[in-house]
Amino acid sequence: MDWRVYHAINTFVSHHTWLGSGFRVVETYGTYVIGIAAVCLWLLARPGGDRKWKLAAGSALGAAALGLLVNRLISSAWHRDRPFQTHDVAHVWGPRKTDASFPSDHASAAFGIAVAVAVLDPLAGAIFLVLAVLIAIGRVVVGEHYPGDVIAGAAIGTVSALVVIRLARPVIALLVRVVERATDPLLAMVWRRRAVDR
Repeated sequence: MDWRVYHAINTFVSHHTWLGSGFRVVETYGTYVIGIAAVCLWLLARPGGDRKWKLAAGSALGAAALGLLVNRLISSAWHRDRPFQTHDVAHVWGPRKTDASFPSDHASAAFGIAVAVAVLDPLAGAIFLVLAVLIAIGRVVVGEHYPGDVIAGAAIGTVSALVVIRLARPVIALLVRVVERATDPLLAMVWRRRAVDR
């Protein structure tokens, strides 16, 4: 079933190459964008104000790290070859990596970040979730993963985010308080300068 869906998508995209090229950009740079966006939440939080975005940034990065760790454990116990290693595929847009196909690291990290942000700030999280979905879809469209790989990755990222939010929140809150002692004085200068410029 996984191969049939993958093959149908790959064949369709091979006849509409703009999809492969477009999603190649999305899934390659989207992972950087979503990670940087999570850090930007911290930078956009007013020093001394509400810590919601700082907690979201810390939780998002923690969830991504946990998701990637879980992926490593799974792929070390069971290695699934990439689709193009096992089957003759129409086309692969991008490098033909030979690390484990299952589960998708891109999907795990993206959904870990997006779900963590969405739990703490649903409005900002909606934007993150849209990007995470595009990244996950992109991994199949460019031919790098089976659909099951990205579904599993998205599930691992989602569960990782919920674990971090529910169980590690006191630790994240402590880390936020420690780190903001270094960042808030610097960010306060930026906020004051913006106020003066207005």
